[in-house]
Amino acid sequence: MKSINPVRPSPIAGHWYSSNPAQLREEIEGYLNSAKLPELKGDLVGLIAPHAGYFYSGPTAGYAYHALMGMQYDLCVIVSPLHDYLPYPLLSSAHDEYATPLGNVEVDQDILNEFNQQLADASLTPAQRIANDREHSLEIQLPFLQTALAGSFQLLPLMVRSAEPAYLQQVGTLLANLIRGKKVLLVASTDLSHFYDEPTANALDRVMLQRMCDLSPEGVLLAEADQVGFACGSGAVALVLWTAKSLGANQVTLLHHSTSARASQDTSSVVGYGALAITRQEAV
Repeated sequence: MKSINPVRPSPIAGHWYSSNPAQLREEIEGYLNSAKLPELKGDLVGLIAPHAGYFYSGPTAGYAYHALMGMQYDLCVIVSPLHDYLPYPLLSSAHDEYATPLGNVEVDQDILNEFNQQLADASLTPAQRIANDREHSLEIQLPFLQTALAGSFQLLPLMVRSAEPAYLQQVGTLLANLIRGKKVLLVASTDLSHFYDEPTANALDRVMLQRMCDLSPEGVLLAEADQVGFACGSGAVALVLWTAKSLGANQVTLLHHSTSARASQDTSSVVGYGALAITRQEAV
């Protein structure tokens, strides 16, 4: 049997973002420094960020990651969709590290093992570990984290294919209990509507973004099911929102919305991007 490389090589560096470390860091710093945010009160629990190539969604992603510039976290839980078909509701990485041009990010195997054991004990399908995946939506968040955060962090990578509310809510509650009291950041990776003209895309995105701002994981899944709003990572967003709510989050703030027309100048067929912050505010 062929052994698994402990380091997952990047399948998208040099395509979705620069493979040159200095150019990549400079580009991301430009996105971060250009973002102007409203005041975010309370503790930052998580982010919702887009995952297209940086040329298209980098400026909007910069708004999400500006919210955590200079902060430190021990663990970042990135929850993304899996765009390839595999018959599992939840997946993770079989590698020990993710490689990016800015260095390797270590997967926290201890917490992944504990998470899967608790899922199994609760009669929930554990996260299937996969190797040599080509999933861009999880990896593309890493260089932003490597640039914006102060210090290193470990990673819990999760890829969601399920849209089943009961399963995702139970997984979210279990995940929250596992990370409660630790210095952990949640990140949901998703783009919004795909390939509508820009006015239609904006209308669809308004619906989906409002469901996110309502802190409604059920609403996010229903918008997708009813086709009144779209997010390719709707399951990932729902899982993060359920986890965040279990951790006491009570506010989601829209930081920025854009479409691919900003970069392509083509308004006839666009992809929508949103940046949002999930916070926990003390009751007054």
